[in-house]
Amino acid sequence: MSGEVRPTEAEPSLVHVVEPDQAHLDAATAAFRMLADATRLHILFILADGEADVSALTEACGASRTAVSQHLAKLRFTGMVETRREGRRIVYRIRDGHLARLVREGLNLADHMVTGEHPHE
Repeated sequence: MSGEVRPTEAEPSLVHVVEPDQAHLDAATAAFRMLADATRLHILFILADGEADVSALTEACGASRTAVSQHLAKLRFTGMVETRREGRRIVYRIRDGHLARLVREGLNLADHMVTGEHPHE
């Protein structure tokens, strides 16, 4: 393993140093494909800040309840979000901190593009 230190399950890492093989490229492409929809991206942005149910997500996104439910089903199927039951409500949360940071960074980049703010490291 050329001196690479992998964290244990108890010690998750924020950075994974890997050479992108086909499996990694395919997984990243699939993730980006899921982010390539404005409603799904909006849902994930909201969930990056905390849990929410369908009603809260519908109100925040301005999309129909049916559309939000369908997008949540796709996000759940791909493992990007997970659920828990709270009484009769189903509460959604983003599954991975990497995904939350990716969504935030994507929208930070968009802010630079929209406002014309100069890029930075």
